[in-house]
Amino acid sequence: MARQRIPFALIIASSLALGACGGESDTSATTPAPPPASEAPSTASATSAAAPDPAAFFDDQRCAANKAAGTITYLTSFDFAATASIVEVLVAKERGYFDELCLTVEIKPSFSTVNYPLVAANEAQFSSGGSFSEVAQFAAQNEAEFVVVVQDGKTGIDALIVKADGPTTLAAMKGETIGVKGKITPSVRAMLAKAGLTLDKDYTTVDVQQQYGFDPKAHIAIEGIIGFPGFKSNEPGQLERAKIPFQLFDPADDAIPGSFGIIYTNQAFIDEHPTAAQDFVRAAMRGLADSIADPQASAEIAVAMIDANGNPNFLSPEGEVFRWKTEADLVRATTAAGQPFGMPDTVGLAAEVKAYGEVGIFDGPAPSLDGLINTEIISGVYDSTGTVIWPAA
Repeated sequence: MARQRIPFALIIASSLALGACGGESDTSATTPAPPPASEAPSTASATSAAAPDPAAFFDDQRCAANKAAGTITYLTSFDFAATASIVEVLVAKERGYFDELCLTVEIKPSFSTVNYPLVAANEAQFSSGGSFSEVAQFAAQNEAEFVVVVQDGKTGIDALIVKADGPTTLAAMKGETIGVKGKITPSVRAMLAKAGLTLDKDYTTVDVQQQYGFDPKAHIAIEGIIGFPGFKSNEPGQLERAKIPFQLFDPADDAIPGSFGIIYTNQAFIDEHPTAAQDFVRAAMRGLADSIADPQASAEIAVAMIDANGNPNFLSPEGEVFRWKTEADLVRATTAAGQPFGMPDTVGLAAEVKAYGEVGIFDGPAPSLDGLINTEIISGVYDSTGTVIWPAA
């Protein structure tokens, strides 16, 4: 292996749909991670005589304000897949975390690019985006006041999967053809550009989805292509389980910025129901901490919901376990020391948009990030130890 409003046009769906979609049916972290939210804060940090109990924030008035928000609709970005920005919401729902905060939350299975007009119109209040750049472009093109409140992964989720006997360096891919599902994914395109390879000049692409669907086992056997972009938490697992060798070229190895696991809302909902907006994030972050602490159990919650919904996308239990274990490792590994899970990395997100803009991903100027990221909401969810502040029992 070489390396491991107006109308809402959905024209960028295939070019920017990334990690939250998780893709299709069916490395160890060294960065210290915050403790799971299920671990109660120590007496010294939470109930010290020198400071009030942070868990006392939740009173009857806040509960009433949260109830006044009515039913909060969260739309998933890819069925009930065990993927970042979905799994934490499923776990929070299953374990009653929203109920404990007087929130009525309805979760509906959907797909990322379908959700943007619904959230913009406040017909749904939260959803998960394929990547930050996807949210940014939909916001810019449609004058929508989206607000990103959670970023689980501080890296791109896509990678280039190359046949075992294919080129072993990026430079050697000059003149070759890459299979794509619609369009080449942003991180992979940026990685090739950094290596001096320009789309349609130094390499070409061909759509493999219409004829071969989403099956990577079929894609890797196609003659005339060297490989195809995929998601680090999906296709590699399918190929490994089928014992098919391959090479993985990870854009992160070339310092290509990216993101996955994005939860966003709209500014109108935040303005009208600020406590409900924050407490939705609070419950989701408790669900995220639980999911990282026990990936297997969290994936099983997702699989149960997939099956209860009829599994229209033919997702497999082993595929969902692989998906979330892979993404949980990436979330942990890319969360900077001293930062809690889910905190948006404003510098990294700006770098992502800049990098993608430089290679023409946006088909025009890079979108403005003004008002698109809110870190104050999630900042108020955690205490100084990185533990989710929760109401006193």
